[in-house]
Amino acid sequence: MRSPRPRLAVLLGVTVLAVLGLAHSAEIRERAAEGLGRGMPPREAELARGFVLGEEEGIDPKTREDFRRSGLSHLLAVSGENVTLLALLAMPLLGALGVPLRERLVWVLALVVVYVPVAGAGPSVQRAGVMGAAGLLATLAGRRGSRLFALALAAAITVAIDPDVAADPGWQLSFAAVLGILLLAAPLRMAISSRLGAGSWRRALAEGLAVTVAATLATAPLIAERFETVSTTTLVANVVAMPAVAPAMWLGMLSAGLAQLPWLPPAALNALAALPLAYVAQVAAWCASPSWAEVHVRLSGAETLATYVLLGGLFAGAGRLARARRLAAARRLGAARQPLAPPKSRRSFRARPLALLVALLVFVYWMPWGGGGQGAVTALRIEVLDVGQGDAILLRPRGRPPVLVDGGPPGDGLAGDLSGAGVTDLAAAVVTHDQSDHAGGIEELLGSFPVERLLYARAGAPLLARARSAGAVPGRIWAGRELRDGPLRLEVLWPPRELLGAAAAGADPNVLALVMVARWRDFSMLLTADAEAESVPIDPGPVDVLKVAHHGSEDAGLAGLLDEARPRLAVISVGAENPYGHPTAATLRTLASHHVPTLRTDLDGTIALDVSRAGVEVSTNG
Repeated sequence: MRSPRPRLAVLLGVTVLAVLGLAHSAEIRERAAEGLGRGMPPREAELARGFVLGEEEGIDPKTREDFRRSGLSHLLAVSGENVTLLALLAMPLLGALGVPLRERLVWVLALVVVYVPVAGAGPSVQRAGVMGAAGLLATLAGRRGSRLFALALAAAITVAIDPDVAADPGWQLSFAAVLGILLLAAPLRMAISSRLGAGSWRRALAEGLAVTVAATLATAPLIAERFETVSTTTLVANVVAMPAVAPAMWLGMLSAGLAQLPWLPPAALNALAALPLAYVAQVAAWCASPSWAEVHVRLSGAETLATYVLLGGLFAGAGRLARARRLAAARRLGAARQPLAPPKSRRSFRARPLALLVALLVFVYWMPWGGGGQGAVTALRIEVLDVGQGDAILLRPRGRPPVLVDGGPPGDGLAGDLSGAGVTDLAAAVVTHDQSDHAGGIEELLGSFPVERLLYARAGAPLLARARSAGAVPGRIWAGRELRDGPLRLEVLWPPRELLGAAAAGADPNVLALVMVARWRDFSMLLTADAEAESVPIDPGPVDVLKVAHHGSEDAGLAGLLDEARPRLAVISVGAENPYGHPTAATLRTLASHHVPTLRTDLDGTIALDVSRAGVEVSTNG
């Protein structure tokens, strides 16, 4: 009989490894990111960082758009698939080293604990880590853990750690995908296997197809409701890319591990990993190229639930029809008296997939803290900050890092204001144009506050150099581009790309300022920066809120813009007693003649818009 001491020693050693990994996760992540770039072309290196670490900021916009339109963007965000593949990779390697099964499970559990913070600890990887740990602990205890119980446990733990995480679309989609796989993959696999026939490769193909179809069906309604778009090629893209995904992730994970040991360069592994990564990128490009690869679909919450009920009903009906056909076939073979169904207790559990699906979706989507119900829970908060004579607009989608559009003039203590408001980092800082009253605050912010990306149409060399030294990834945007932060979308309306060339060097910076529409579901806000309507031909359509251009400067095109946009509220970002006479009397008269209520930061202070499904609530601190 084996002594328990070696096992205890292993457990203690693994615990120490996990603690050290948690304590130094930032350093591990940085070494992994650097190691994944060795020996690979730039595009494949950035894709490897996306596959393994969830870092998609460095991926070029065209490739990222291909992955989005083809329905493969989930590969660029760390999810349960990564944790599963990590376990599948570690188990045979540890077995080859002679580690017994139960000790292998302990090691894999420690790897999961370390991998979650290294991969960024996002909502989906939190769920995946908790679910994987629950399953491993159940196996260690000698019991077959219920996968549905593990999913519910993951939901409870992740929400207990951070209640706001339930509002994150990635969290919701992750749970919907796993639930769909748990409930639908098995019957789909049986149906596909009956047509493909026997054989190991056919079973593997049937398994992959079943999981892909189940996850796609389970997430499509939520994607349509959250993002108002659906990829028509996602099923084909995921099936065709399927053979290369696991090798790319396994090789990337091994490379990230070798990068922690400077005497084991990962370049050879990276050269191999580049091949499946290039293949997946090509599949994404093929499936994203048709004009019909993406369709715009807008579902309400009730329509989303009705869609899930319909899908559940169709699967339940198909299951009953299949059972009836099997029973009829058995009767024809003289086996009518044989028990074809599992015992009642198990059969009744399996016969209620629709109820389980609807119950968990209601829990995930309509619970009070999820922002999905019809109550007044704020899902998006927009703050027009009082920064004096300048612009600074903070967009805070619930459960997501905020986006800052402009930062006001320098010397306003923007970093302290953000920290005081509970903001710990920014998904992006957008500079509408590189003038002091818009870019000054952001330039000061870089290096003293975490900013993932700096987006701009035109920017000077000092601002870009400061962004790079601060670790923010610069990116140029223009009309037709779109920034997504969960359900929040920032659509760029102006300027067109052709105006941003060398000929624009002496142009008025106000005329080339970024004009964007911020959208969340049916809510929209037009952000005009300093681009007066008389100089900038845009067609925003109706909007709920207008940020008046250029601090309320006189604008001969304002009346036409108001006729077209029909805003219910106008806000003016302007400094008190400024020497420019902003806002002008003509601008205020035009707004009043169109019966548009107007708030001003010089009189009202910071203006906050709390957007929920129940409407928009406006408050000020002036």
